Amino acid sequence: MLLCTAAPARADHVRDKQYWLEDYGVTEAWKSTQGEGVKVAVIDSGVDSSHPDLRGAVTAGIDASGAGRGDGQQGIGEVPEHGTLVSTLLAGRGHGPRPTEGAAQSPLEAYGQGPNGIIGVAPKADLLAVSVWIEGPNSGPNPAGVGTDEQIPNAVRWAVDNGAKVINMSLGSTSTTWPESWDEAFLYAEKRDVVIVAAAGNRAGGLTQVGAPATIPGVLSVAGLDRSGVASRESSSEGISIAVAAPSENLVGGLPGAFYAEWSGTSGAAPLVSGVAALIRSKYPELSAAQVINRIVGTARDAGAPGFDTIYGHGILDVAAAVGPGVEVPEANQLGSIEQWIQVYRRGKPPAEAAPPAPAENTAAPDIPAAPVPQAHEGAGSSTVLPPVVVLGFSGLFVLLLVAGTVHVLRVRRAERLAPPREEPDTGAFDVPQRTDRPAETGHGSARG
Repeated sequence: MLLCTAAPARADHVRDKQYWLEDYGVTEAWKSTQGEGVKVAVIDSGVDSSHPDLRGAVTAGIDASGAGRGDGQQGIGEVPEHGTLVSTLLAGRGHGPRPTEGAAQSPLEAYGQGPNGIIGVAPKADLLAVSVWIEGPNSGPNPAGVGTDEQIPNAVRWAVDNGAKVINMSLGSTSTTWPESWDEAFLYAEKRDVVIVAAAGNRAGGLTQVGAPATIPGVLSVAGLDRSGVASRESSSEGISIAVAAPSENLVGGLPGAFYAEWSGTSGAAPLVSGVAALIRSKYPELSAAQVINRIVGTARDAGAPGFDTIYGHGILDVAAAVGPGVEVPEANQLGSIEQWIQVYRRGKPPAEAAPPAPAENTAAPDIPAAPVPQAHEGAGSSTVLPPVVVLGFSGLFVLLLVAGTVHVLRVRRAERLAPPREEPDTGAFDVPQRTDRPAETGHGSARG
């Protein structure tokens, strides 16, 4: 991610880039719910709650790695910015004063705590920040010595115990299997009626098929779409566990210290779906986690091959339909049950047969050709570039933090006070909103530079 000083800008440029809010029916759903009263846990690299668009959104947190700050609000690991990007897409609240009466404004400026910055899919949901250490070539192994086979289950259990009704996991693995140490934690969440949403992975990041935790039965796995609503060639992957597809390209998110970035990847698509789960849980508190998932899956618009396929899953996310009235859904989770899987594969068969079945081979050629990983080019005024792949080790596997910025990251800008705008057509830069009436705090997960 390329950092540079901010150009003064019109206040609504960031908000105007959030095409998914209107295109996928989010604004229609907001007429009846904005996620009030629902806690969503973000298991990631930590969340900077001082970001202007997240002030008041993070109500509690914890560090599961032993290497970060105890409240989970310090960016840690290989890409400390990642959790803040994810959180703003999920529950960003915007900031800034409302325009004076009669002043021209975009329709989206009416939402949130102000017209500036990012508005999340569930802007009135509460966030729980759960930080885990993501190992990589720059960060190295967790200095606290706690591996992911311990961090992930502890993070899931803490989230459940502290009231999360939805858990977002924008991280993934190169393997369809997962450590046995994860079993009981995901079973714990299932039995306590918690929706878990996970990113499917990015082809450009080396994941051509979905990996754990998105392969765990009952977990809602999210694939990616490009700006036109077609399966993304680079910012998605393929597999039989994909449940639904959501936007994963040309996304905009917040970075620690009042920065903003355009980015791509299923780690951005997942929080959009987690936000929808929060909308449903707020409007229909009587529904079980399985029924919430079934609403999202059952109202998805079919795409690709007729019916279920390994690229779009059950179809394209339709937020207005998922939240709308008149939807009848089965009580059993259409995505399976970790409890049943454990009975069959951990307890009912010898260890050699413990792994889940491999994804079925497609008879038809997939419509997403493999694409080479694009090389990042440092631009003028840049100060840092994120690594293309962030690796996290557990039990001989590699866990990849699905940083969408490893695919199509554009220039990042920092919010400044309002002044006359200027254009920079050749840099890939975009304008950002003015600061609030006091400078934004730097936060504990400031972007490296």
